[in-house]
Amino acid sequence: MPTAILNLDRCRVTLVSERLEIHAPDPDNPAREILLRTLPLRDVDRVVAGENTHFTSPALAELLRRQIPLQFFAGNGRFLGNFLPAQNHHGLARLRQYQRTLDPAFALQIAGRIVAAKLYNQRRVLQRLAASRATTANRDPSASPDPSHPPAPSDLPTDWLGAMLAQTSRATSLDELRGYEGAATARYFAAWATFLPPDFPFERRSTRPPLNPVNACIRFAATLLYHEAVAFTHAHGLDPALGLLHATENGRWSLALDLIEPFRPVLVEALALDLFSHQILSAAHFDHRDGGCFLNEEGRKKFFLQYERRLERQFLSEAVGHRTTLRAQLEHQATLFKNALDNPAAFEPFLMN
Repeated sequence: MPTAILNLDRCRVTLVSERLEIHAPDPDNPAREILLRTLPLRDVDRVVAGENTHFTSPALAELLRRQIPLQFFAGNGRFLGNFLPAQNHHGLARLRQYQRTLDPAFALQIAGRIVAAKLYNQRRVLQRLAASRATTANRDPSASPDPSHPPAPSDLPTDWLGAMLAQTSRATSLDELRGYEGAATARYFAAWATFLPPDFPFERRSTRPPLNPVNACIRFAATLLYHEAVAFTHAHGLDPALGLLHATENGRWSLALDLIEPFRPVLVEALALDLFSHQILSAAHFDHRDGGCFLNEEGRKKFFLQYERRLERQFLSEAVGHRTTLRAQLEHQATLFKNALDNPAAFEPFLMN
């Protein structure tokens, strides 16, 4: 159980020996508590909890002692904060990171690789989706698109993304690189949206707040991924606030945003598409409030389960040459970036097969 997700309202977490005990009010007698589950700490790598989850001080202290990060989320899915183990023995690495972040050539080189990997993964996602649709169309003559009238090669978004990918290597500034990334992502989402079921349309991105179920899932997945990257960068002695592709600004962890970019097509958008295409989520799993659309408690339960399965599913990576998981590769990005502070060639962003 790499991740313990505590999504039940008003549960209480205590420490007993080397395990966490999860208690909740007894439905038949709210004055009493019942033991829901026991979690051996050796089986827990991280904890995700709702804002109404109560942790005893010994439980929090033991999480810190074992370097297990804890993330708190509000009832509407908004991230509230990380509870992270102390990391104070990486001063020289951070000094080197500060120097490198101010080096324009280093910033352009690393940011260029990140954008190239993201565009490559966007293209691969669309290629896989198109191949799947073509297979379905061949089985069902009434399916769309018509297999006897394929689009012209110049009209294929995968070809366009391939051409844009080639352009990224010639970018001479971060602003030019950001322009390529923005144009490619807009074209990618326009193509990606055509694979969604008709009941869940996606006209455009909306995040604050998300305006429909698809945007709600994209935002929630990206938030979880982002804060996992924050925890990994902290754990490896990096300052997650110092970005390259995402400029360093107050109020955000720009390096974490950089490192998750290649994972967005593979995890965030692919997960959202699966949730709706396979009818794992329905309209009943969303609440419309505060001017936006958010996953409700039951929706979050289903979402967390699929998110964890996707992050922990093992696959044989052609890039690294062995079996791995998306979560392991996300942490590996922090390691590679730290190595790249002295050897920029060491940084290789994640590429899907």
